[in-house]
Amino acid sequence: MSTKRTYNPHKIKRASKFGFRARNKKRKGRKILRRRLLKGRKK
Repeated sequence: MSTKRTYNPHKIKRASKFGFRARNKKRKGRKILRRRLLKGRKK
């Protein structure tokens, strides 16, 4: 019997936590987005 991998990605769950809309909801999240935009990040 082998052990399970620790990283099991779930796209929807991740997007709702770290996605653009999730960031846009909070003030600090918008600050992060602005910083990334100024740095020249497209995504």
